[in-house]
Amino acid sequence: MGAVESTEGEREPLLGPNQPQTNGSPQPGNGRVYARRWVVLTLFSVLGFLQGMVWNTWGPIQNSARHAFGFTSTDIAVLVIWGPVGFIPWLLFVWLMDKKGLRASLLLAAFLMVLGSALRSVPLPDLQLRRWLIHGGQLLNGLAGPTLMSAGPLLSTTWFAPDQRATATAVASLVGYLGAACSFLIGPLAVPAPNDTQTQSTVTHWDPEHIRNRIQYVLYAEMGMILLLFAAVLFYFPSRPPMPPSVAAASQRLSYRSSICRLLSNMRFLMIALAYSVPTGVVAGWSGVLDMILTPARVSQVDAGWIGFWSIVGGCVVGVAMARFADFIRGMLKLLLVLMLAGASLAATWFTLTCLTRLTHLPSTKATLYTSCILVGIFINSSIPIFFELFIETVYPVPEGITCGVVTFLSNLFTGLMLFFLTFYFTELSWLNWCLTGSCLFSLLLVLFFRESYDRLYLDVFVSV
Repeated sequence: MGAVESTEGEREPLLGPNQPQTNGSPQPGNGRVYARRWVVLTLFSVLGFLQGMVWNTWGPIQNSARHAFGFTSTDIAVLVIWGPVGFIPWLLFVWLMDKKGLRASLLLAAFLMVLGSALRSVPLPDLQLRRWLIHGGQLLNGLAGPTLMSAGPLLSTTWFAPDQRATATAVASLVGYLGAACSFLIGPLAVPAPNDTQTQSTVTHWDPEHIRNRIQYVLYAEMGMILLLFAAVLFYFPSRPPMPPSVAAASQRLSYRSSICRLLSNMRFLMIALAYSVPTGVVAGWSGVLDMILTPARVSQVDAGWIGFWSIVGGCVVGVAMARFADFIRGMLKLLLVLMLAGASLAATWFTLTCLTRLTHLPSTKATLYTSCILVGIFINSSIPIFFELFIETVYPVPEGITCGVVTFLSNLFTGLMLFFLTFYFTELSWLNWCLTGSCLFSLLLVLFFRESYDRLYLDVFVSV
């Protein structure tokens, strides 16, 4: 899984428990970790953070974008769809990750983000052409998604010891969602909504040019941060450490073709892959248009931004905490998922019924909307690293990048399908809330009937001993 291409012969069998390494290096059981692993994790995580922020630029400021650029509801939905569309060539990106390693994959992802952010920032006076450039920039940013959303478990296995893997996976896989959360905060605070009213006692009407200039500042700032990070990754980001940190990291894996065949023929993997991809895909699309969903409930653009922000931040914090717990007490991944998905199902049902207050007569206050929506984000987002670790344990020795590439593609496929239907059915949005509730219940049932196994953990614990 390094920077050089591996041969078929090198990747067929697993290393035996007493099989020595070549070139006089220690046996796989004597792994070593390096302090630089935190630098590698930080660079990867910040890049994922920026990719998530750019993806979610337009949803939180959709009212302002309509006013400044003439976007329609369909345009806003399509701008969010470009993220899932970027996963269409996912096989190419996971092949590059498997054959050339983390460095080459991350450099390509960062370069695509640089091009996308530059394209969005061209200040053309022709609004029609400007809209096309913004769409093109969002697509290029979406093409960085397959690498940044699926390489976290590969990075954690390559650089971290077994008792730190779940935590590293949580940080690498959740920081991208934190970037999307920050866009809920930065967008509404930096860009005025067209219905902003008074400054002291004077009524102010924000003209489109003023709003357009404020959006332009946000686009320039995001482009500058991406350029700086691209330079940092270009300067230093090794594919792998000099010595592997564990037996699993040193073990040879299946070839690319064998891995794809193994995954598609493994019913247990397909079962848990659906349990992950359906709710996470639906939640991603739902949160991307959260402002549109909450507008009928008379929730302002700023309040909707705060709800989206805290729901994702809460999920990230709880997800890292749960992953750290899983590092200390191993073999409990299924139990953790059952608890999280049960909580998500209850919270999603509460939010859906609250939005239908005319029928259910449940109190629809800012407090209930905040609480139910934030709980949905906490339970779903915190389950992501636990799902990733369970995927790797279930299908080992399939390479981590290929496994997570498949499931993130499926997740984005469901996001794209939901947003595709949104382009046709955008006048009444309660169906999105019912999709959210149904996806959580569906996932809970699949996890309850799933038979877990820990093949990678067995190798690390018993072979190293």
